[in-house]
Amino acid sequence: MKRKVNPFSRLFVKLLGNEKYQSFTIPVFAIILSLIVGAVLIAVLGKDPISACINLLQGSGIWPKPKYAGGKSMLTDLLSFMNYWTPMIFASLAVAVALKAGLFNIGVSGQMLASGFIASVLIGYSGLSAVVAKPAVILIAIVVGGLVGAFIGWLKYKFNINEVVSSIMINYIIQYVVAFLINTKYVDPVSRQSQNISDASRLTLMNTQIGGYKYDIPLGIILAIITAFIIRFILNKTTFGYELKAVGSNRKASAYAGINVGKNMVLAMLISGSLAGLAGVTYYMGYFSSIQPKVLSATGFDAIAVSLLGNSNPIGILFSSFLISIIGKGRTYMSSSAGLDAEIASVITGLILLFSACSAFIQYKVKSTKEQIKEIEKQNNAEVKK
Repeated sequence: MKRKVNPFSRLFVKLLGNEKYQSFTIPVFAIILSLIVGAVLIAVLGKDPISACINLLQGSGIWPKPKYAGGKSMLTDLLSFMNYWTPMIFASLAVAVALKAGLFNIGVSGQMLASGFIASVLIGYSGLSAVVAKPAVILIAIVVGGLVGAFIGWLKYKFNINEVVSSIMINYIIQYVVAFLINTKYVDPVSRQSQNISDASRLTLMNTQIGGYKYDIPLGIILAIITAFIIRFILNKTTFGYELKAVGSNRKASAYAGINVGKNMVLAMLISGSLAGLAGVTYYMGYFSSIQPKVLSATGFDAIAVSLLGNSNPIGILFSSFLISIIGKGRTYMSSSAGLDAEIASVITGLILLFSACSAFIQYKVKSTKEQIKEIEKQNNAEVKK
């Protein structure tokens, strides 16, 4: 007697069974599942899920609002969103590069803070012109972040100190040293934050008047997107990228094959730290213009989840960071328009990351379902021949 294949199982395999595209299709499937669960949760709270999603898009400038305040428009909101998105791209790329080498850079927030503070002190409080100041800020970020990252990599290679432990400790050191310096030398007596940097050194052109509207133009967004493609090229098309991934896959086998494991670990963390530095200056000298003492940016920690959601693929990270940034940026407008607590946005983000963490399980289920279908079809064919 012939056995029937469950049509849902066949559809499941058809959509996700192609191994060539699973790095893309499975995360997308996980995101869709999480959004469905989030929509159900919003509906249970008595609100319209579709309206809430539209409100998130409106708050990010991707969907038009019913009305705008003076000097604002959909484009001003969109540029503000891009300004918010830029540090997340750099921070997520920083995590991804380290992960490719089998390292876990949990110190991105500390590297961001170190780069942002030193760039602020050296350039932000100087009288340099914009032509000199803006490139100098970027160079300082690359150097400072890279040195901190390389130091963590060196500790791992030289003394086998776990990079998670060392990066967390360095986070604390940077956090409190910077707070001490701000409170004793650079504090603004009114805001109790660091003094605002000069407009010439800031990586966002704030309140730029164009046609009656005031735009916050992020100069770092183009650099962030270009950097994602450069990192992708390095990882996929260069010998260094191959060695980096080989070290990440199996250090002993890489060493046996003649790859310098220590050098690649340090270089991976150096690049990761440099990217974190760029995240720092686009955050503290772009989206913001000052630093709050004793506070590490959540962007560096969110970037870990964003990188995992993007499968540590630089292009995937562009999309995953875009999605998470929409939720983060649009949450305030959603809260005021839909009457939902802003924390619901965090719940949705958590659901996305939870389902994305199940990607390996989904891949396993796809494989086992595919094998079951083949076995059923094989048995049916054998019965037909009889």
